[in-house]
Amino acid sequence: MKNAPLPTLADIESAASLVRQVMPPTPQFAWPLLAQRLGTEVWVKHENHTPTGAFKVRGGLVYLDGLARREPACAGIVSATRGNHGQSLAFAARRHGIGATIVVPHGNSREKNAAMRAFGATLVEHGEDFQAATEHAAALAVRDGLHRVPSFHPDLVRGVATAWLEFFQAVPQLDVVFVPIGLGSGLCAAIAARAALGRRMRLVGVVSAHARAYALSLAQGQPVESPVTTQLADGMACRVPDPTALAVMAGQVDGVVEVTDAEVAQAMKALYLDTHNVAEGAGAASLAAALQRARTNPGEIAGRCVGLTLCGGNVDHEVFAQVLGAPMPA
Repeated sequence: MKNAPLPTLADIESAASLVRQVMPPTPQFAWPLLAQRLGTEVWVKHENHTPTGAFKVRGGLVYLDGLARREPACAGIVSATRGNHGQSLAFAARRHGIGATIVVPHGNSREKNAAMRAFGATLVEHGEDFQAATEHAAALAVRDGLHRVPSFHPDLVRGVATAWLEFFQAVPQLDVVFVPIGLGSGLCAAIAARAALGRRMRLVGVVSAHARAYALSLAQGQPVESPVTTQLADGMACRVPDPTALAVMAGQVDGVVEVTDAEVAQAMKALYLDTHNVAEGAGAASLAAALQRARTNPGEIAGRCVGLTLCGGNVDHEVFAQVLGAPMPA
């Protein structure tokens, strides 16, 4: 997508027609307890209500459809993931009757691993973080003659943009939307949908304070590698940013908020208390950011219509039990 236009409204609508063959639009709700907590109107886009429990499935469906057209003889794919991207690809690959090899780092979520296997993936554990898993996936692609699916690609963005199109059309009064950043497809897709509809809402990126690569890179205007130490927000555990994603975000992002694991845990619990929905770490990050801004810069939130995405609910039950058992701050 670097030096190339964002997907148009027609592009996103064509992707939506593919996605709707598998799943209906996900809901968005204005939860009154969340409104009380933030002190303003707030809507949540429930991407935890997809066949894989996360927004990534949209990109996987669109990418595999394009791959089937470009490479009809493709025998299998390989990619790296912390979980939701891998579930997406395994789900979509099975629909096309091809194999999916998914590489995860050691210590990855056991329940996400189990879900990927259940969707038909051959799971390979390698390395200590996502970057090491990515490099191993590239080596396997060469060794085994597999098509390597990147973690960021125009087709992935086009698929994910269908969620933002649904959200922005359903809630046209949105003033500010908080968007978690993993490898960048979510935020780039939101930028594309905003442009396609000609909307003016602010898009604020959210990164883990323990995985600052995108925050640093956007501030410095160039890719900056940063260590990853988050124990909770694995969906945002990026050490090396994608240059193409950065190019799309440049000048289009209305600020970046860094949230700690403690803030993410509080948001996970708040989402359960206020909506009875389960959120993984990255899935609660947009609420964590909104709560932080409401506390530190209330003028950014007060009187505005706030959009959040519960972008995934795939959290190990033991982790979630610990989050729910911890006390909420006053």
